[in-house]
Amino acid sequence: MPFLHLSFYSTFTMSCLGLAFHRTHLISALLCLESMMLSMYIALSTWPVENQATSSTTIPLLMLAFSACEAGTGLAMLVASSRTHGSDHLHNLNLLQC
Repeated sequence: MPFLHLSFYSTFTMSCLGLAFHRTHLISALLCLESMMLSMYIALSTWPVENQATSSTTIPLLMLAFSACEAGTGLAMLVASSRTHGSDHLHNLNLLQC
């Protein structure tokens, strides 16, 4: 396995592990999601270069647009939960009380 692929896989795996194990603050969960999206974007950006394919170069741009929308929505949820609950701790958020 080339070093480039190993670095993308390890970055994505570490982000997943960070999301699974460090669930205290909403901002840390959002940062883990953003690092997952960044590793996927870089992997999809380098994939057409490795395969000499020019037809799939729009896929990383679409994913980047969706990740920007996801980041904006996540930050809006962070601000809303900080205003209503007073902190961004995930244990304060209960979906059954909404």
